[in-house]
Amino acid sequence: VPVLLFVAAPYIRRYVAGGRCKSAARLEGKVVIITGANTGIGKETARDLAQRGKVIIACRDIAKAEAAASEIRAETGNQQVIVRKLDLADTKSIREFAEKFLAEEKELHILINNAGVMLCPYSKTVDGFEMHLGVNHLGHFLLTFLLLERLKQSAPARIVNVSSLAHHGGRIRFHDLHGEKCYNRGLAYCHSKLANVLFTRELARRLQGKLLYFAIGTKVTANALHPGSVYSELVRHSFVMKWLWKIFSFFLKTPCEGAQTSIYCAVAEELDSVTGQYFSDCQPAYVSPHGRDDETAKKLWSVSCELLGIQWD
Repeated sequence: VPVLLFVAAPYIRRYVAGGRCKSAARLEGKVVIITGANTGIGKETARDLAQRGKVIIACRDIAKAEAAASEIRAETGNQQVIVRKLDLADTKSIREFAEKFLAEEKELHILINNAGVMLCPYSKTVDGFEMHLGVNHLGHFLLTFLLLERLKQSAPARIVNVSSLAHHGGRIRFHDLHGEKCYNRGLAYCHSKLANVLFTRELARRLQGKLLYFAIGTKVTANALHPGSVYSELVRHSFVMKWLWKIFSFFLKTPCEGAQTSIYCAVAEELDSVTGQYFSDCQPAYVSPHGRDDETAKKLWSVSCELLGIQWD
């Protein structure tokens, strides 16, 4: 058995690694924002895209972000890897980030909503939102809202939302969105990842637009993705998951492997006019029935606007 495992190991690893982005598309003159790019798949996404164009790393922890950016600059030779403060658990920070970005940059071509929290003990954001919902969904919802006009002005442009296979276990519990009546940290993560899929679906529908059967689209696409099971810091809030991740690390993607679908959705030429889709391993993937519920998507949009105090028609 050990011999068989040794022989099979390279094939197992190749299978675990999954799809790889093969696009050599350049991004000269283009601007990319990646949230949570100081570690994990966000950092690897930034590393790849920094070889193609200008990348803005938007993170809560500036020290870690500067260290990651410095490493990427040295490796790629691209000095246009910029760090900006962004705390998705604080709408004031999100607004300040957007205001500064809009004052400094005249264009935005790719927004990758990558940052996320997972398996947090019950807690709330600065604004009183349950942490998973607040950071993973509402924070990115507000950020996208604030930057959308710049994306439209820079079109063709892309919005990439990092969701998860976990969306299959999610439900949008409108009667208890913030988990005050019943809270399970695993399910809270699943709910927030379903929210990512539904947000992408409704955003794509609104951006596409139709008037008397004539498309009046904005040339801004929105797609979601599952990066795979990745050996990263995302499970830091769970001792059990950290322990399991170490034991089974051989069967998990590396952050570089996990970043491939994010990179694919950001640059692949064949996705120029593809929108409202969900990808895994650089190919279309199955979305749960709850993730295809247009009525729930519309209601979540409306409730999200209400919670954030914005009007997004």
